[in-house]
Amino acid sequence: MMIDVKMTVNGQERTASVAPETTLLTFLRDSLVLTGSKLGCDVGDCGACTVIVNGNAVNSCLMLAVQADGKDITTIEGLSDFEHLHPLQAVFEQMSSFQCGFCAPGMIISAKHLLDKNPHPSKGEVQEALSGNLCRCTGYTKIVDAILELTSEEASAA
Repeated sequence: MMIDVKMTVNGQERTASVAPETTLLTFLRDSLVLTGSKLGCDVGDCGACTVIVNGNAVNSCLMLAVQADGKDITTIEGLSDFEHLHPLQAVFEQMSSFQCGFCAPGMIISAKHLLDKNPHPSKGEVQEALSGNLCRCTGYTKIVDAILELTSEEASAA
């Protein structure tokens, strides 16, 4: 049995028929070919699949596509226009915050979620916001520093 879903993904209305057990991650990657969100652990522990659903950071491997029906989804692909990086993407690149990059989409989406709620977080708040995202390559220092650098740049530009 297939179920019809309709959602807004990165500003575009998308409709499809999905099997009831299809996760949002599988739908995004296989049906919409939005492969930025990664399948890491498949149990919600690593954060590589993080997307924003109606303003909340969500592990898309744990959410069913049918649960996203009628919702607004933002993936890593929705942050840039492929000509200009989102400021978060740019600061992570400038500060060489990632090594392999597998965790980068989930980290950036989690950081965006934080900054949407709190444009000037403390170091502890940044660390807490990223606590659901695992990185096997770095010690997280450059990742946290990049977010704080961006927020300090924005504060000094205001």
